[in-house]
Amino acid sequence: MRVRAGLLAGAGLLVLAAPIAMAAGNPESILPPGLDDPAPTPAPAPAPAPAPSPASEPTASATPVVQDTGEGASDDGDSEDSGGSSGRSSSRLPTLEELEALDTDELDELLGLKPKFDIPPAQRRSTARVGILSEEEGGLPAVSLARQPQSLVRAAIAGTQGRLVSRWGHITLRRALASRLAPPAGMSGSEFAGLRAQLLNRMGEFAAARAIAQDVDVDAWNGRLANAAVDAYIATGDVLGACPLAVLRGGYREDAEWRMLRSICTAYGGEASRARNELVRMRESDDAEFNAIDVLLAQRFAGAAGLGNNTVTIEWDDVDELTPWRYGLAAALGAAIPERLLDDAGPYYERSAATLPSLPLSLRIDGARRAAREGIFSSSALVDLYSQVYAASGSDGPAGADAAQLRTAYIDADPAARVAALRSIWGDGAQIPHDRQVLTAYASARIPASDQFAADAAPLIASMLTAGLDRDAARWSNIVDEGGMAWGMLAVGLPDADGGVSSGAIDSFRDGDDSTGKRRTRMLVAGLAGLGRISSGTRNSWNRELNLELTRETRWSAAISRAGEVENAALVALLMGVGMQGDDWKRMTPRHLYHIISALRQSGLEAEARMIAAEAVSRA
Repeated sequence: MRVRAGLLAGAGLLVLAAPIAMAAGNPESILPPGLDDPAPTPAPAPAPAPAPSPASEPTASATPVVQDTGEGASDDGDSEDSGGSSGRSSSRLPTLEELEALDTDELDELLGLKPKFDIPPAQRRSTARVGILSEEEGGLPAVSLARQPQSLVRAAIAGTQGRLVSRWGHITLRRALASRLAPPAGMSGSEFAGLRAQLLNRMGEFAAARAIAQDVDVDAWNGRLANAAVDAYIATGDVLGACPLAVLRGGYREDAEWRMLRSICTAYGGEASRARNELVRMRESDDAEFNAIDVLLAQRFAGAAGLGNNTVTIEWDDVDELTPWRYGLAAALGAAIPERLLDDAGPYYERSAATLPSLPLSLRIDGARRAAREGIFSSSALVDLYSQVYAASGSDGPAGADAAQLRTAYIDADPAARVAALRSIWGDGAQIPHDRQVLTAYASARIPASDQFAADAAPLIASMLTAGLDRDAARWSNIVDEGGMAWGMLAVGLPDADGGVSSGAIDSFRDGDDSTGKRRTRMLVAGLAGLGRISSGTRNSWNRELNLELTRETRWSAAISRAGEVENAALVALLMGVGMQGDDWKRMTPRHLYHIISALRQSGLEAEARMIAAEAVSRA
């Protein structure tokens, strides 16, 4: 399985001139003619460390294994600090006054007592492969990117800003980023992990980003991975998770939040008095960098370690905006945040709230709905949260009413009553909110396929396919009319489709398509063409009829198409993320959809390709 070059990031073209070699053994470039530039020369190997770094996964052995330091080649001029100390000179002995001014960390460093790592050498992990999903657990093949040029992989990951138009596109990209993968040629394992963790954070996948960071020993983190890890720890409310970094690499940052975090870790490390004094000095400082609310939250958090100042009062009166630091600490402390700040907060805070157990269920529900729409939450996870709401407060409030209706949709003996409950959850709007479809996926699968409910077939099928329940949706194949909305989703969403789709069936679908500019028909044709379910003649005919430009090629389309041809699912997923960026389906063109669906199918991700195609028909 392997891949190719070049792509489109947002509105601009990422110039990816390096060729992509077949990772399985064929070194031939797969770039189109005219773009066959030589692959970048690998950086020279670093000088050997005192203990050898393993070249592959560690195996059972009596020989100690020492982790790769993560200091690898970088071709983007990245100057992020790879970690270190304060750099105090040891060329002379300090004076008595200087010794008295040193804090504990500085004194330990001066005397050579500061630990360099927190894991014994024999237990340190290799960065030859980093990730949380092995191939046996559903991850993508470990060597997928091993022989690809780092410039391409770096551009694909860094060029994806995080939000994808497709829920299933998000799920597919997350799977690739979380897979246990070897880094591309010339890139260190730590750098590769850092790039992936940063993108997962941008996607709102904070728990996955944290897990990627935790798969690398702290002393091997470079600046990129360290920053991504700290961001993930704060977003998940796991503030103390950053303490190993604060102990080993405390000098890698000097900003106010980092200094407060170090003080918190100092308190939980048993030095309560020192932490108290540090935080008091910060609070009384004239330095504008230290905002009062930030220090107060840090004092309250540190107080739980025994500082004796748990009575710190958190005052929000002069606070005009939220920051991740304020939100993360307040959520972890269970401190109430004024509604005026939450009302103006951005999507980041809703994504973070979805998985913070310390928050009230009412706040978590709002975040969980966004998380479900975007692909962060599964249908079962959303149902679990609504079940908690029902168990806590019954049918009180809007969320409780939805939970009660959902319960009816599951357990009522009368199928008609279950369908009525589903309609109540979906609402009366012309377009059902996507999170509502995700919420009702498994309840929709329990509705018997019969003519009695044919009028509800389209929303039922759309709901089922949000959770990938294609076999349940297939029961409706003989119920729905050809050319209808429900038929369109089944035409692209079902596995093992019998025969091709005729041009006449597509024409019938277009006649009933009331979307602006016949967008649903355009997406249907693109999906069918990408899945190979219409003939080339039918594809070309509709391509001209609807002006889809399916055959127009760009560097991005050439790259992802070639990636699909050589069956490199990981690289296809990364390139898919670049071409699928945006806040809603209006940002997606049929041409981009066609190339994405085709490449996913060819690379072995046909199920994901079908779900994305069905989502496009449903939500366009």
